[in-house]
Amino acid sequence: MSNITLKTPEEIEKMRVAGRLAAEVLEMIEPYVVPGVTTGELDRLCHQHIVEVQQAIPAPLNYHEFPKSICTSINYQVCHGIPGEKTLKRGDIVNIDITVIKDGYHGDTSMMFFVGEPSVKARRLVRVARECLLIGIRMVRPGVRLGDIGHAIAQYAHEHSYSVVQEYCGHGIGREFHEAPQVLHYGTPGTGVVLQEGMTFTIEPMINEGKRHVKLLRDQWTVITKDRSLSAQWEHTLLVTESGYEVLTLRSGEEI
Repeated sequence: MSNITLKTPEEIEKMRVAGRLAAEVLEMIEPYVVPGVTTGELDRLCHQHIVEVQQAIPAPLNYHEFPKSICTSINYQVCHGIPGEKTLKRGDIVNIDITVIKDGYHGDTSMMFFVGEPSVKARRLVRVARECLLIGIRMVRPGVRLGDIGHAIAQYAHEHSYSVVQEYCGHGIGREFHEAPQVLHYGTPGTGVVLQEGMTFTIEPMINEGKRHVKLLRDQWTVITKDRSLSAQWEHTLLVTESGYEVLTLRSGEEI
């Protein structure tokens, strides 16, 4: 517990600003996620918005040599997809993951986009993945253990015949992109870190249509489902408050 930083009121205010900016990038990019656009173009637009409009820093760029400013993960890509020449086509589902640094603090969020009209099975997977995130968020309050949150998320996914990726997880966040604790999306009730007021972390379940097993591609970043089944993910940055939670990356009009 000692390496988990509880944020001061001043730090929380900075986290709010960074979170709001990250959410705003997702709102900005939505109209551009259409058939025919390349993921590289989406990256360029987000980079420009973060740097020029928000006067902020895109955290992924050069983070452990990641070459772009956002992550774009399409269909059976689970996470950390590198934007490039890939053209989005009708029926694709894509996760866009945004992390912004403002005044030294990070805001981290991602959401799923439909490119044109998705299949019924893709729409269902994306919906259940978001519901998994909401189940986790609604449990956040002082005294709750992370094992209980992970267990509830996995149980809901399994009830809908989906699997949960275990190799990648949510994380503490603040001055650093990735801080303690690790926030697993599966777990054993009654175990794990006890939440305290002032903690800030992400919940970001990766839910697969097929088996949970994943594979890292040769680019050393892009993670795909081993069985090439669809994968969906949503992410928010959260603050543990005195009596519950605050979603620091809430988009306008979004209901939790």
